[in-house]
Amino acid sequence: MTAPLESGAAAGPRPDGPRRRRVRPGNRVRGGAAPLPLLVPALIGLAFLVLPLVALLIRAPWASMPELLTSTEVWQALRLSLICATAATAVSMVIGVPLAWLLARVEFPGRGLVRALVTLPLVLPPVVGGVALLMALGRNGVVGQWLDSWFGITLPFTTTGVILAEAFVAMPFLVISVEGTLRAADPRYEEAATTLGASRFTAFRRVTLPLIAPGIAAGAVLAWARALGEFGATITFAGNFPGRTQTMPLAVYLALQSDPEAAIALSLVLLAVSIAVLAGLRDRWMTAS
Repeated sequence: MTAPLESGAAAGPRPDGPRRRRVRPGNRVRGGAAPLPLLVPALIGLAFLVLPLVALLIRAPWASMPELLTSTEVWQALRLSLICATAATAVSMVIGVPLAWLLARVEFPGRGLVRALVTLPLVLPPVVGGVALLMALGRNGVVGQWLDSWFGITLPFTTTGVILAEAFVAMPFLVISVEGTLRAADPRYEEAATTLGASRFTAFRRVTLPLIAPGIAAGAVLAWARALGEFGATITFAGNFPGRTQTMPLAVYLALQSDPEAAIALSLVLLAVSIAVLAGLRDRWMTAS
């Protein structure tokens, strides 16, 4: 009969060699020098992304910055940009959140094609998006001609046109963020609410929305930032009229032709806004798990 192992022997090393350390999948390997074939292109890539921003700060006319940023044209463009970006984000939330819920929760034929069409503005050149909006909502467009003849509504080259152009290019950011959050959320909470007598809409409003609120907030901030920086679709569909359709990116483009210092000052304002957006989203996008 074999004698029982002592407690000390049970905890000792295995006779066939040292015990291997178990590495969890989420753990990162620390220490050690980076291989040169990876380090050199990584540093080049970092310099490629950071150097233009540093050059913008170096060449900024800091002495005349207050005078440049307090001009009437700048404040008009900044005010219009903030109003239009906020309105475009609101439009994106009203129609984008239900669209994200449809893509995440409902099985229907052609869902992959619909998702591809929703994300198409992300890769579509903005100028092409502006031309497409003109063909659809212009005075002679597929839908715009009926809006003009029946209701007298003209969308191109108006402030409303700026909002629509910005919403067209910004809404996919919101839809992608909310859809990802919905897929990560447990649908059993909604099912439990419906079994207790709640309608699908009530379950969505009282259960799902609070669960996905962080994803909606992150998507809304991304959509707002994208709308604030929109240029191509805006100038194509809404034009460049000071006080009516001239947003900050359009003001930068116009100032670059006649007053480069003003263009740099306006660019710094947009750069500061972008940094603020990244700082607000640091817990979601800029931290490693």
